[in-house]
Amino acid sequence: MKSLHVTTPGLAEVVETATPVPQPGEALLRVRFAGICGSDIQVLRGTQPFASYPRVPGHEFSAEIVEINGASEHFAPGDVVTGVPYFQDGSCYSCRRGLINACEHNETMGVHRDGAFQEHLTMPLDRLHRAEGVDPRDLAMVEPFSIGYHAVRRAEVAEGDRVLVIGAGAIGLLTMLSAITRGAQVWVADVVASRLELAVSMGARGAFDLTAQSISEAAGSATGGDGFDVVCEATGLPVSFTNAIEAAAYGARLVLIGNGTREVTFNQSVLIKKELDVYGSRNSREVFGTLIDLLERKVVDVSPLRTRIVPFTEAVSALETAAGGATEDLKVLIEFPAGS
Repeated sequence: MKSLHVTTPGLAEVVETATPVPQPGEALLRVRFAGICGSDIQVLRGTQPFASYPRVPGHEFSAEIVEINGASEHFAPGDVVTGVPYFQDGSCYSCRRGLINACEHNETMGVHRDGAFQEHLTMPLDRLHRAEGVDPRDLAMVEPFSIGYHAVRRAEVAEGDRVLVIGAGAIGLLTMLSAITRGAQVWVADVVASRLELAVSMGARGAFDLTAQSISEAAGSATGGDGFDVVCEATGLPVSFTNAIEAAAYGARLVLIGNGTREVTFNQSVLIKKELDVYGSRNSREVFGTLIDLLERKVVDVSPLRTRIVPFTEAVSALETAAGGATEDLKVLIEFPAGS
C-alpha cells in the first residue's frame, strides 16, 4: 500500500509499505478521507516537539472497515467509521482519576504514532464510531469538531450565554457551531473578512474584523458594555489571549483552545479583578458519538468548512502548501482511491 511519510523535518514523500495486519480486537480500515491539521503541518515543519521520524501524519479521518480480527456485535466489514486518535496509558495519575484527556503519556496518531495519511491502517474496535447517513467527507471532520465541542463543555456554555470565539479558522468555526448547539448566542472575531462572512452565514450572531476595530470596541457594542459570558480563544496567538481577557465580562469563563508556541505577557491582576475562570482544553473526550448524532440528524452542517479536496496523489503538495502558509483554505481533505 501507499503511505505518506514525513521522513525528516521538511521532507514528505509517498512510499510503498506493507498493508498492516489487524491484531485481535482490531479492524483493518481502508481510509476514505483524511484532513490536514495544524499538528500535521508542525510535523512537516519540524516544530512539533513530540513527533519522531519517520512519521505518517494524520488524525482526522473517515474509513471503511475491510476486516475484523475476532467477533464484534457492533461492527462489520463495509461499515463507514471514524476513530478516536488519542491513546492513553491508563495508569498515570490523570488516568487513575478518570481524566484520560489529560493523560501524562498520551499518544496521538500522526504525532507520537503513525496516522491516517496512508491507504490502510488498523485500529482497536473500542476506538471506532460508526456513522449511518453521514457524508464520509463530513465524518472526517468529527475529530476537529470534537475539539471545539469539548472546549465549550469545559467552559459550561449554556443556553442564553453570550459567547465570543476569537479565531475563525476551522477549529474556531467548529467551536462556534458547538456553542450554538448548546443555545448560546455567538460572535466571532478574526482578521480575515471572508472567514467572518462565512461565520455569519453559518449562524454567528455577529462578526468583528479586528483590523477595523479593537476588541474592546467590539465587545462593548455587542454586549452593551457588559462583556462576554464566555470567550473561546482559538488561535494560540499571544494577542488573542490578552484580547480574550479584555472582551470577557466580570465573572466570565475563558477557554483556551489554540496551541500557542510563544509566551504571553499579561498583568494577572486583571484576572483577579474580573474574577475570571480560565480553562485549558486539550484534545476531546467522549463526544464523538454526540457529534455523529448531530450530523446524522442534520442539526449542524460542517460541509462549508471543507474548502478543498485533493486526491492522495497530490497529498504531499497539499501538505507542503499548507506548511508554507500560502493558502486560505479552512480544511483541506485528502481523498484516497476507492478499493485501494
